[in-house]
Amino acid sequence: MPVSLHHITQILFLDIETVSITEDFERLSPALQKHWLKKAESLDKEKDGSLLYNERAAIYAEFGKVIVIGVGFFHFTEGSQEMQFRCKAFADHDEKKLLTEFAQFMHKGRHQFLCAHNGKEFDFPYLCRRMVVNGTPLPSVLDISGKKPWEIAHFDTLELWKFGDRKSYTSLDLMATILDVTGSKDDIDGSEVGKVYYQEKNLERIAVYCKKDVVTLAQVFLRLNGHQPLPAENVVLVD
Repeated sequence: MPVSLHHITQILFLDIETVSITEDFERLSPALQKHWLKKAESLDKEKDGSLLYNERAAIYAEFGKVIVIGVGFFHFTEGSQEMQFRCKAFADHDEKKLLTEFAQFMHKGRHQFLCAHNGKEFDFPYLCRRMVVNGTPLPSVLDISGKKPWEIAHFDTLELWKFGDRKSYTSLDLMATILDVTGSKDDIDGSEVGKVYYQEKNLERIAVYCKKDVVTLAQVFLRLNGHQPLPAENVVLVD
């Protein structure tokens, strides 16, 4: 059943950006180097493990870290029925500080549900694992331990698009294209985040990119639920 506009205001839309925990394989501790080489062999036996680290480590919570968390939500403007979408990003080189700030935001309990693209396979578990590593208490909406499937308050646009098909992956950018939603890939893409972070030292650029992805996510969610995307003037990116 499609989600009504009223209930959509109860959803927090989320996207994370991650990088490897060190700039390159050589800077890892000897213990983690050993573990990564085992992991790399299972991923690609033909490729050198130290080179694979630069390409793949960021997507594994054991070898990566969160540097940006983009969040956004729909709301009706005061005194009218006009809907607006507001989006901001938490960004910090210090992952513990970043996750703590995000957790405090979540503990305010403004939103009952979370939504991300491939969130059930990536964003949500990644955040939880890195919070455990950093000793940050999990917000209740992320803490799914012991909950029944219908008690988990997570939406996933990839899952919605699959309609039960488990065989393939569809990117958010492709979904935005075919659903006639303005995409966010006007600067960098996910494969360039590590380079922009470690070589260009430009965390702000990544934060802007992440916020635009959150906007695209929210607009795609509207389309998947039979609603029209918001016009650009109704979208606010908060610094």
